[in-house]
Amino acid sequence: MKIPGKKNIVKGIRTVALFEAFKGLIVFLAGFALLRLVHSDLQSIADQIVRHLHMNPARHYPRIFLDAVAGISDSRIKYLAAFAFLYSVIRFIEAYGLWHIKSWAEWFAIFSCGIYIPIELIGLFRHANTIKGSIFIINLFIFLYLIYVQYIIRKSPQVLTNIQSEIKKV
Repeated sequence: MKIPGKKNIVKGIRTVALFEAFKGLIVFLAGFALLRLVHSDLQSIADQIVRHLHMNPARHYPRIFLDAVAGISDSRIKYLAAFAFLYSVIRFIEAYGLWHIKSWAEWFAIFSCGIYIPIELIGLFRHANTIKGSIFIINLFIFLYLIYVQYIIRKSPQVLTNIQSEIKKV
């Protein structure tokens, strides 16, 4: 079996690390956006969004959105924001570990990608669209890539030593 170059493995894992950090940043910003909605008139904001998108509020999907917003309290918004911050911290820790080629972070990333694959697959079967398909393909690729890296490292322990020495040089 031909083993890929250590620089390629490091670049691949660091690309995954950047992707995870990006996901963490997006959710972190969403948490702040949620906090800005505390003590505001959510119903009015939702009505403005529906109007801005030129949607008929009496139609099915806009009605679902408007009804969902009507039931959200300030404490629920705070809870969702706290969950977003917790999720982003987990993504940042994972990204840090991946950037430094830590084995625990690779296994955590395998687990965290793998847990979503069945859920995303079910979502694709129910209502397939380009966004869901793209998310599924990206997660599946990351999952399979990290399993491949772990397989290479287990098959050839000197690769791990070489990778760690490469990191110290950088």
